[in-house]
Amino acid sequence: MPDLVISPEKVGFLIEKAREFDAKEASTDPDSGSNASDDNMIDVLTDNGDDPVVREITGFINSLSEDEQIDLVALMRLGRGDGSIDEWTDLRREAAEGHNSRTASYLLGEPLVSDFLAEGLDQFGLGWGDERTAPAG
Repeated sequence: MPDLVISPEKVGFLIEKAREFDAKEASTDPDSGSNASDDNMIDVLTDNGDDPVVREITGFINSLSEDEQIDLVALMRLGRGDGSIDEWTDLRREAAEGHNSRTASYLLGEPLVSDFLAEGLDQFGLGWGDERTAPAG
């Protein structure tokens, strides 16, 4: 079994945050001038372009080492079915060749990124745990 540089706990944190982001929808109340309680909290699940979850995910990914970011992209591709666990070295090499400063936006642009990361961990025989709310170490 190949080794992962990034910890399952960090991947789990990103899965959780990505699922929060995935729950957002396009603005349904663009001219809202009232407070949230008057609108029955309708704007809570709205993606308004200045989302704190996106900022949190982006900041977290940007704080990872280059090797951790490469693992993250390769893990997402593994979970997406771009290769098997036996092809991990190739998946990781391809991720390294394409690495740049836009890893967070690349991953957030993948609609099922949380599912793909979870599936990638599963192929390593690792779980991420739904109960986590903060990354470990």
